[in-house]
Amino acid sequence: MRHRSKITKLKRNASHRKALLSNLACSLIQHGRIKTTLGKAKALRPVAEKLVTLAKRDDLHSRRLAIAFLHQKETVKKLFSEVAPASKDRQGGYCRITKLGARMSDSAPMAVIEWVDRVETTEEIAAAPAAEAVVDVATEETPVKKPAKKAAKKAAAEPEAAAE
Repeated sequence: MRHRSKITKLKRNASHRKALLSNLACSLIQHGRIKTTLGKAKALRPVAEKLVTLAKRDDLHSRRLAIAFLHQKETVKKLFSEVAPASKDRQGGYCRITKLGARMSDSAPMAVIEWVDRVETTEEIAAAPAAEAVVDVATEETPVKKPAKKAAKKAAAEPEAAAE
């Protein structure tokens, strides 16, 4: 039975899981909204909400604890200066997870996790539509490479087309 085992392991050891959640939390704080798998989003939510609760205290000790977990001082500044003040009246539930459906390549369930009290600047609104504002964490890690056969066929077809 799984009594009192609340942590989602994500098929990783403890250090890898901690690094993954730290990086996901940094991306969420920096961008305000990220696209990832549903399991990672569900594992990230308690971590992100504890960081916001820590930032709402706004003292030196909580800032040092946040830096110890996130390892990025600029991200901690943004957490304490923008994210925490935006949700100062909220008692909890700082994140929202929206399911997107299955990913095309491997049918993994995808989701968007974002701040409920997200503060959008006018530059963000004017620069990108809502669909492009989502950072796709899964595709940033694994770039797609073009197969060599298709590239060879295309190169062979181009001289013939240029001659005609």
